[in-house]
Amino acid sequence: MPIANILQPELVTVTPALRLRRFEEVIPEALDWYRDPETVYLVDGIREPYSREKLERMYRYLDAHGELYYIELLEQGVFRPIGDVAFSREDMPLVIGEAACRGKGIGRAVVAALIARGRSLGFDSLGVREIYSWNPASRRCFESQGFRPVEATPRGHRYAICLIGH
Repeated sequence: MPIANILQPELVTVTPALRLRRFEEVIPEALDWYRDPETVYLVDGIREPYSREKLERMYRYLDAHGELYYIELLEQGVFRPIGDVAFSREDMPLVIGEAACRGKGIGRAVVAALIARGRSLGFDSLGVREIYSWNPASRRCFESQGFRPVEATPRGHRYAICLIGH
């Protein structure tokens, strides 16, 4: 169940070489991302790789509570998945699953595109449920787009951005 009364697009263009594709099923690349202990540490704070069943449960949950997308990068004329992101008013978990693609501004571009989507849908604000204290790259990514910490959590902070008047 995507966002109530809102049609989720099949594709969201972020840049000419970067897009979001609506989630339909678990792809092999995603299982590879979530089997990498460092990626899982950034996502969950533990280094225990996901099983296919755990990944399917996570994706079902995210897909039922908002819009779920694969992040795709254009390389040699073909878009290939490099991560995932979920979008709702309350949360925006984002994973660049391919380590070689981290630190290149992809996350920032995706967050900017989803802020624009939120504005186009008339949302007054967006939130991120939690950014962990041990993930400074994620904090920088969201803060660079205007998100600010609004509440401490046991493992980091909740973040929010006001979309009214900006």
